[in-house]
Amino acid sequence: MKQAKIYYAAIDDTWTKEQRLAYLEKLEHTGNVEWQEITPDKNHNWLTTQLKLDYDEFLPIGNKQTKYTSVNTSAIFSLYSLGISTSRDNWVYSYQFEDLIKNINVLVETYNEQVFKWKNSAKSEQNIDYFVLYDDEKIKWSSKLKQLLNAGLSTEFNLAKIRIALYRLFSSQYVYFDQVLIDRRGNFPVIFPNPETEAENRVICLPGVGNRKDFGVFISRFILSYDFAFEKAQCFPFYTYNEDGTNRQENITDWALSAYRHHYQDTTITKWDIFYYIYAVLHHPHYRERYAANLKKELPRIPYAPDFHPFVTAGKRLAEIHINYEKQPQYRLKHLENKDLPIDWLVEKMRLSKDKTQIKYNDFLTLTGIPPEVFNYRLGNRSALDWIIDQYQVKTDKLSGITNDPNRLDDEQYIVRLVKQVITVSLETVKIVEELPDLGLPND
Repeated sequence: MKQAKIYYAAIDDTWTKEQRLAYLEKLEHTGNVEWQEITPDKNHNWLTTQLKLDYDEFLPIGNKQTKYTSVNTSAIFSLYSLGISTSRDNWVYSYQFEDLIKNINVLVETYNEQVFKWKNSAKSEQNIDYFVLYDDEKIKWSSKLKQLLNAGLSTEFNLAKIRIALYRLFSSQYVYFDQVLIDRRGNFPVIFPNPETEAENRVICLPGVGNRKDFGVFISRFILSYDFAFEKAQCFPFYTYNEDGTNRQENITDWALSAYRHHYQDTTITKWDIFYYIYAVLHHPHYRERYAANLKKELPRIPYAPDFHPFVTAGKRLAEIHINYEKQPQYRLKHLENKDLPIDWLVEKMRLSKDKTQIKYNDFLTLTGIPPEVFNYRLGNRSALDWIIDQYQVKTDKLSGITNDPNRLDDEQYIVRLVKQVITVSLETVKIVEELPDLGLPND
C-alpha cells in the first residue's frame, strides 16, 4: 500500500474573519495554496513545531495503562476521573438546598411516571424517542436517561444523595449525586463516596486532552464538574475508596514514590510530598509556557526540579489557600454606598468597570480599589475574580423556568465577603508562583 503524504498550510492567527474569507477568495482553488509537506512524529502528531521533545522524558501524571490495568508501574497516579457530567445542570445543581429538593422531586416524579407507562406499553411497537414526555418544566432527557427508562429502572428521592460540588472556580453548589439523574459520575463514587471523605481526600483538577483554553490547575475537597474552569476537567485524587467509603487506598503509585526517592536520594519523601510537589510544578510559569502545546495534546508530565522540597512547601501553601478560600482574610476594598437606598447585600448581577478597579455589586453598593495584580491569577480563559462575577448572579433557565439564586438569606454578606477573600487568594497565589524556584528547564 502506498504511504499517504500530509500537506499543510497556515494563515495568520491574528486575521479577522473578513481577512480569512478574502484570502480564500483570492486563492480561488487549492492548487494556488503554498502547501508544506509534514511528517508525523512517533505519537502520530502532525503539527509538531511547537511540541518540546524533552517533555517525553518526564513522569506521566496518569495514563490508560495504569488506570485500566493492575500494572501500576508507568504513571504517578493510578486512577483519575473526568468531572461529573449531568446533562441537566439546571435540575441537579443549585445554590439553594430547598430549591434543589423541589427540583429533584419534580424530576423524579416525572421520570418514574414515564417508567411506569413504558413498562405497561407495547414497547415493541413504539420508538422511545416518540414515547417520552417532552416538557421542559418537568424533565430534561438525555440518551442515557432514555436507556435507563427503556431498561425499566426507576429511582426515588434520597436526601443523603445531596452533596456539595465545586461547580465552577470558587463556586460551590449542592448537587444531587444520583446514578440515574446524572449521566456520567466518572470515578467520583470511589473518590468522594460520602461526605466524610471530604475531610481527608484531595483532588488535583486540570484540563483534559484537547482543551482549547489556557492551562490551569486547581485543588478541591469536593466533587467537581466536567466543565469546572476548562474543558474535560480531569481529576487526580490522593485517596480512593470502595463505594461505601471503606478500604481507603493511596492513589499515588509505589512506582512513583520509588522514582522520586531514587532521583533525589531521599527516603523521607512521602506520597503527600509528591502530591504537593506536582501542584506547585503545574503552576510554574516556565513550565506552562514552554510546554503549552504539549499540554493541549496530552496529560501533564512532571519534570524533576533541581530542588524538591521548596516545591513541596509552595504546593502545600497553594493548596491551603485554594481549598480553604472561604477562610482567608478579606482584602480591604472601599465601599461606595448609595445613601438614597436601603442597605442591600443581595446580588442580581455584578459588573466589573472597564478599568477593572471597581465592581458594581448592586444599586446600593460599589466595591472599589481592586488591585490590577488580581487578574494575573487565571484558570482557563478567566481570572478568579472574573469567575466569581460570572457565577454569582441570579440565573433563570428559559426552558425549565428554574431559577438559581446564589444569595444566602442566612448570611447576606457572604458574596461580598467572598469577593474580598478571592482577591486575597489571587494576590497570594500570584506571589507564591512568582517566588517558585527555577525548574531547570531549557530556555529555547
